[in-house]
Formats: sequence, structure tokens, C-alpha cells
Amino acid sequence: MKRFLWSALLIIIAFFALYIYWFYFNVYSDGERKGTLVKVSQKGNVFKTFEGEMWLSCRQTVNPEKFLFSISDKALADSLSNLQDQCVELDYRQYRRAIPWRGDTEYLIVGFKKSPNN
Repeated sequence: MKRFLWSALLIIIAFFALYIYWFYFNVYSDGERKGTLVKVSQKGNVFKTFEGEMWLSCRQTVNPEKFLFSISDKALADSLSNLQDQCVELDYRQYRRAIPWRGDTEYLIVGFKKSPNN
């Protein structure tokens, strides 16, 4: 009976470890988005994270689609905050779920470049 309980416990622990890895640490997709950077702000009650918003168009449009994202690197957030209201290309990684200390969104910005089409 002890052997069965230990085996069941190990299977349950392995299942939860796989679940946590799959939903919180495994990269679902990565890519880039281009648009006008609207804002970068620091938010949070316990975990202060950098959150941003971008319109997915570099031109003035009537109703642009919004792209909400998180930034975990302070230096990257400071660089992006200096480019507000400019056209930028953001490199991101998308996770299946957000972690409080990583940010509020599934999208985590890992790099950027200023778009030459301003």
C-alpha cells in the first residue's frame, strides 16, 4: 500500500510540474508587431511590472487594434518609454498564462527597433 501511495504521489507531483511548465514557462509563440507605441507604465500592488500599449498601425486610423504587453527588463522599458508616439517594431514571446511577477499579459517584450517609417 505504501508503494502505491508513493507512486500516486509522484505521478501527481509530475503532473503538476508539467502543468506549471506548459502553461507558465513554455513559449507558445514568438514574433514581432509593428505600430505606434502609446504608453509604457509601471503597475502592480505587490509585484511592480512594466505594462505597455501599442496601436497596430503607424498611420492615423479611426479605430486601431490595441496590443497590450508586459516588459520584464527595466532598461528595455526605459528605452521604450522614450519612444512613445513613435512607430516601433516590438519582438515578443507569448506564453499561455501570465505570472504576476512577469506582468499582466501573456505577451512579454524581449526587444525592439525603431521603425524607419515614421
